[in-house]
Amino acid sequence: MKILITDKMAQEAIQLLKDAGHEITYDEMDHDTLLQEIGKYDALMVRGRTKVVTEIVYAGSKGNLKVIGRAGIGVDNVDIETAGKHGIPVVNAPTGATNSVAELTIAHMLTLSRNITKADDTMKKGEWAKKQLRGNELNGKTLGLIGTGNIGKLTGKIARCFGMKIIGYDPYISKEDMIKDGIEKKEYLGELISNSDFISLHLPHTPKTHYIVNAEMISKMKPGAYIINCSRGGTVDEKALYNALKNGKIAGAGIDVFEKEPPQNNPLLQLENVVLTPHLGANTKEGQIRAGTVCAEQIIKVLEGKEPDYCVNKKLLQ
Repeated sequence: MKILITDKMAQEAIQLLKDAGHEITYDEMDHDTLLQEIGKYDALMVRGRTKVVTEIVYAGSKGNLKVIGRAGIGVDNVDIETAGKHGIPVVNAPTGATNSVAELTIAHMLTLSRNITKADDTMKKGEWAKKQLRGNELNGKTLGLIGTGNIGKLTGKIARCFGMKIIGYDPYISKEDMIKDGIEKKEYLGELISNSDFISLHLPHTPKTHYIVNAEMISKMKPGAYIINCSRGGTVDEKALYNALKNGKIAGAGIDVFEKEPPQNNPLLQLENVVLTPHLGANTKEGQIRAGTVCAEQIIKVLEGKEPDYCVNKKLLQ
């Protein structure tokens, strides 16, 4: 069958699709071209650049489109509801970037607690700011996970190696399952916020999670606490975070994702107690290969009439 790939994809994933006997077209089409061409293909495979909006899904449903694959975790760039209404499964790769994002989260925690960026900057300026850059250990601190899915669980597992206590808030995961992963469940988000030295987000951006960390929640944080967000922009109120960082309410933040990307004119760029990275979470060689190949495997299953392992709109399919 014919598969269209409109974003850069790992060669391993492309080869997997070819080995399954499918015809591959790679073209970073713009919106209008994709709208015109989508009906000719049996499958569409994307990453984050391509916006598979309502009209594109609808045009595909009037043609040959049988499956949409997102080589990654988040599917906020795909209209999964419209796809479901037209019987088109949307598959993804939720395990592809687990290691990469968890490791970046830990990297942000270490960078903040040991003043790595400040140390590097002063050294390159010819300064020896040892006395001014006294840091803190992770050992004995409490890490609060907002979201304890694959990435949250692995982040907690790594953090325990540093001697950290792990607590979690996730209304979709039972207390018993969290205990199995070494996480103490908190029933209320405010309770997690007030008891954490580090707060790390691991959840999608949805209407329910929009600004889940807001001014009220930030006001409950410990004065010396840190926020880490390597999940999705829009889950943290950036204005409220800026105010808390600016007035010293909290010690610092590590931010990899933003409401608007790139974050031009974002006031967070002006602060010294923030470590910022350009949405690097899944951006490792290994993570990209896994995300692509897992997604390719799901596409192949659907095209072969099999049940995919990861279908985000299964309950919506008609």
